[in-house]
Amino acid sequence: MRYTTVLFDLDGTLMDTLEDLCDSVNHILRERGFPERSSDQIRMALGNGARVLLAKSLPDGEATPGFEEMLSDYDKYYLAHNTIKTKPYEGVHQMLRSLSAKEFKLGVVSNKSDAAAKELVRRFLGDVVSVVIGESRSIRRKPAPDTVLAALRELDSSPWESVYVGDSEVDIKTAAAAKMDCISVAWGFRSRDFLEAAGAKYIAEKPEDVLKIV
Repeated sequence: MRYTTVLFDLDGTLMDTLEDLCDSVNHILRERGFPERSSDQIRMALGNGARVLLAKSLPDGEATPGFEEMLSDYDKYYLAHNTIKTKPYEGVHQMLRSLSAKEFKLGVVSNKSDAAAKELVRRFLGDVVSVVIGESRSIRRKPAPDTVLAALRELDSSPWESVYVGDSEVDIKTAAAAKMDCISVAWGFRSRDFLEAAGAKYIAEKPEDVLKIV
């Protein structure tokens, strides 16, 4: 079957955001006197949004006194410092332009805050991606299908003609919940072995592989 629409996760899929995320989390932890986290620890905590990321980075999680204030401070700090080390993965621009040239509809659906997701796509990928939906209080985040289905409505597409591309187990579950096919990418925040164990059906080792699969 030929797809008409390709939706992408952002962190670990289109963009290497890990260092800015690590720096932002550790900035908040340092300010509050908590031990810093390694990049590997933060990498494995990614995928479910800022609240889960921060909770997994604190010894007592959301039960930590002042957690909501810390989360608010993190969101503000990250939004102001999210383009320092962040960059698209090699080959991503070419892949997106090739998909666009073939008249695929393209969108981004992320568990990153809606403001941060929109700003990063506008700055780095805005010439080829027009629809961006991130996490907000008005809609359930992944792995619920709500944000993906909202993006499809904006693109005037349906799940059965669309595919979701992501780097984590969250993305596999999201695509299944939306009744979409999923392409997992092995260059992001999870290994190929991890993705296979999570039930990945299609795995792209590099961005150009996505073109071959769709």
